[in-house]
Amino acid sequence: MALTLRQAFIHNFLGNAPKWYKAAILCFLLINPVLFYLDPFVAGWALVVEFIFTLAMALKCYPLQPGGLLAIEAVAIGMTSPNMVLHEIQANLEVILLLIFMVAGIYFMKQLLLFVFTKLVTKIQSKTVLSLAFCAASAFLSAFLDALTVIAVVISVAVGFYAIYHKVASGKDFGQHHDHNDDDNIELSKDDLENFRAFLRNLMMHAGVGTALGGVCTMVGEPQNLIIAAQANWGFAEFFLRMSPVTIPVFFAGLFTCALVERFNIVGYGAQLPNSVRQILVEYADFEDSKRTNKENMQLIIQGLVGLWLIVGLALHLAAVGLIGLSVIILCTAFNGIIDEHSLGKAFEEALPFTALLAVFFAIVAVIIDQGLFTPVINWVLTFEGNSQAVMFYLANGLLSMVSDNVFVGTVYINEVKAALLEGRITLEQFQNLAVAINTGTNLPSVATPNGQAAFLFLLTSALAPLIRLSYGRMVVLALPYTIVLTIVGLLTIQSGFLEFATQWMYDVHILTMPTELPAAIGAGSGH
Repeated sequence: MALTLRQAFIHNFLGNAPKWYKAAILCFLLINPVLFYLDPFVAGWALVVEFIFTLAMALKCYPLQPGGLLAIEAVAIGMTSPNMVLHEIQANLEVILLLIFMVAGIYFMKQLLLFVFTKLVTKIQSKTVLSLAFCAASAFLSAFLDALTVIAVVISVAVGFYAIYHKVASGKDFGQHHDHNDDDNIELSKDDLENFRAFLRNLMMHAGVGTALGGVCTMVGEPQNLIIAAQANWGFAEFFLRMSPVTIPVFFAGLFTCALVERFNIVGYGAQLPNSVRQILVEYADFEDSKRTNKENMQLIIQGLVGLWLIVGLALHLAAVGLIGLSVIILCTAFNGIIDEHSLGKAFEEALPFTALLAVFFAIVAVIIDQGLFTPVINWVLTFEGNSQAVMFYLANGLLSMVSDNVFVGTVYINEVKAALLEGRITLEQFQNLAVAINTGTNLPSVATPNGQAAFLFLLTSALAPLIRLSYGRMVVLALPYTIVLTIVGLLTIQSGFLEFATQWMYDVHILTMPTELPAAIGAGSGH
């Protein structure tokens, strides 16, 4: 039956999103102009809540389209201006370059990362040691690379393993030149499949938490880290050092939690890799090693050398992060023979949708600034003093990041705190403590739900999730031990005064230089 134009419009609007969701977005678009006419402040808060709703419902519809419509309307009715949006984007150009070039650059190093993670699974017999290795490796990589790319690589490893298992279970072989020995009688059962799924679920969650543990440590670990670093005028080394009083205790607490949940089979952890499946995966890895050519070996060597350049370049802050990412693209492709335009294009597919969404974030941030939405909240929090003030920022950021997107939350709060600094309401030293609280608050408690961590959301929406029966609810349950431990340890390091004590010690031994006046760069790019 042919659709009428009205039915076709409703069908096409936001595609396959549920009808109730489409109706909600249309209601938002109709209500906002009326609210803005009656009370701009209320309309601004309504817009923020609506935008957070689109982020929380990311599984129903990618937030770019509904969030973008809300942002366009906000500009059209005068809640902010195109110039203000452009100003916010210009102030955060480094973050946009990071997403465009760094994520694409790591795409050309996937071959090496796949090799590393495959070796971990096939060489390490102990599940607890393997879990720790996955968590620690993901943390290390996420400190220098993009967390989304790291989790994408781990997903690729798991999907590859699942495909190999499925082939053998279906009676097929993984290589036409590979023959089993006479005593290779591999028997696969349904129990093996369920155990294998549980095993992969465990590893995926350990790797996901690892990206959070490493991502919080450095300015390139998560997009909001770079925004916070830019506003605080911190380089790579200074960012790491200032975060370390919180992030290092949290890192070890995370590894301890990893070992604990595996050792005592807590909330679904502790699943072992069936021997029959291990045999298949080891044979597959050996088969892949045996057919790897010198050309492929040289590609791995080049990727390893480029990886070293990436770490050195970031650690010494030799260039803007995005430009280092661009150099990774050029070096990896030039020396590994990737010169076709279409081959280059694939590398940018993962990052560009989120880059576009980030531009929409900045439009909403422009509304928040122009309408002074967070001024009452910030004024209330600033009535607290010292550690209490930092604790309040940590908790506020953590709770919002659980239901919203931590990039958006971090961007809003660091802008407001910087405005308070420029107005002389807080000292530079307190601003730096609050920047640490905001960064750790957006990164640690947000592991509670897939909404808060982009890497978790990416895992949940990947092709792997249905294969290993990883649902939203199951992710929340599996993340729970980590959520509790990381949040509490992070809170204690701030609340106890350890952050201030450790920072003062770094001043005393000249690891850090105590700020004496507001650097000129710190006031640049302020929308206030």
